[in-house]
Amino acid sequence: MTDAQKQEFKVYAQAEIEALKMEIPRLKELLKPVAPDNAIGRISRMDNIVNQSVAEAQHSKSKVRLVRLKEALRRVDEDEDFGLCVECEEPIPMARLKAMPETELCVDCAE
Repeated sequence: MTDAQKQEFKVYAQAEIEALKMEIPRLKELLKPVAPDNAIGRISRMDNIVNQSVAEAQHSKSKVRLVRLKEALRRVDEDEDFGLCVECEEPIPMARLKAMPETELCVDCAE
């Protein structure tokens, strides 16, 4: 991976990390239960429960992605083989690294 590609990945990862740091607290607010004495109606309460489960899944995924991005950002500077497939030693496409920053395999070897 060239220095320019590493820099591109670092800029992308840092932007994603900042966005996730803002998104995670927002999602956490959506997980708060609705008080039973809040008169929002039965349908609205059920809708709120569904929305909470969606927000909970998104919150969990966001936290995992944050950890993976931070680890990849650490590895990009420390690991001289970052961005190379551990199986075939070919470059991993930037789009794959952005989608799955923890990946160590190219698409062909992952299959």
